[in-house]
Amino acid sequence: MIKTTCCIVGGGPAGMMAGFLLSRAEIEVIVLEKHADFFRDFRGDTIHPSTLQIIHELGLLNDFSTIPHSEIKQLTAIFNGVEVTIADFTHLHTAEPALWIMPQWDFLNFILKQAEKYKTFKLLTQTEVKDIVHADGKVTGVIADCPGGSIAIQADLVIGTDGRHSTVREKAGLNRITTGVPIDVLWFRLPREKGDPLQTLGRFDHGRIMIMIDRIDYWQCGFVIEKNGYEKIKSIGLQALKKELIMVSPFLSERLDAIRDWDDIKLLKVAIDHLEKWYRDGLICIGDAAHAISPVGGVGINLAIQDVVAATNILSKPLKEGNLKEMDLRRVQQRREFPTKVIQQMQVVMHKGIINKNQIGTGSNIPIFFRLLRSWPFLRRLPAHIVGMGIRPEHIRTTEI
Repeated sequence: MIKTTCCIVGGGPAGMMAGFLLSRAEIEVIVLEKHADFFRDFRGDTIHPSTLQIIHELGLLNDFSTIPHSEIKQLTAIFNGVEVTIADFTHLHTAEPALWIMPQWDFLNFILKQAEKYKTFKLLTQTEVKDIVHADGKVTGVIADCPGGSIAIQADLVIGTDGRHSTVREKAGLNRITTGVPIDVLWFRLPREKGDPLQTLGRFDHGRIMIMIDRIDYWQCGFVIEKNGYEKIKSIGLQALKKELIMVSPFLSERLDAIRDWDDIKLLKVAIDHLEKWYRDGLICIGDAAHAISPVGGVGINLAIQDVVAATNILSKPLKEGNLKEMDLRRVQQRREFPTKVIQQMQVVMHKGIINKNQIGTGSNIPIFFRLLRSWPFLRRLPAHIVGMGIRPEHIRTTEI
């Protein structure tokens, strides 16, 4: 039996940031990560201004900026050949008014390095939670598999940050409410060449939508398809898909040989959902484990980090004093539920608008909201704030011990 104050399940951005902030406040933390390391092909590599502001408030922005990354001051989209600037981050009142593109493994390794400075922090890799432990109606820990066998960890608080397929959520019996989403995404990479267009938020062409992320030496691409339409696309054939990709991004035509077979394409099943109740006595879920987000705007990771900051602000004192109560967990949900639901509803509206082929139209016909952004540049500050900062930005309230 291992004992700790807080056991965090999942070593993604939310889990690692929670482990860092709690250990920084001199609270014993064990983070459990089922993989051996962070070096995997993540789909979210955006570090939004809200997260950069948090890193600044922690006094780490100068060190963080030494990690190779690209900076985006404006988000743009191309609608049937017409370029539209959607968001202008330069007007944000933050330490770094830009969106950074950085491999997520670099971000996670940076946070790990900071957390390891504190004796109260511990990371266990190759450790996968299989169940939670109860005593007198309260969650008191977890059971996990690791290379040495099965281990039991007893904790005053279990935090589930294990993503949209959360084991913690399932074992806790927390009710999930799902919102219908009309899309899935095919995820793949293509070579990037000198002279390629600058990074864009997306390319829209008569109902076809391509998301492109500039990872310096290659493009990380996401091609939007109808919900549950993957098998139909596979049945038509890879060459037919490549023709669709050329239609939306002609400049990629000479490098589609990089997609050799269907193994080079990953299916991302898009989901929007939220827990009716994020917590039980002794346990709380945050980030994707509490509310799955669509890839629209790339805000999922940064929304999760805002959850973490709010949670550590609220829970650090009662955890340290040993008198954590269920009402403290309720306060976290009350703080973060509203901004989460607003973002999700905005994504639902975007899905219904830009995915509908009739909305996109032909030629230079652009959805009305984007025409307004093109005509009145000052309006670009609104989506910049929503995408860059969120609805209720959080700030560091805990102090380093």
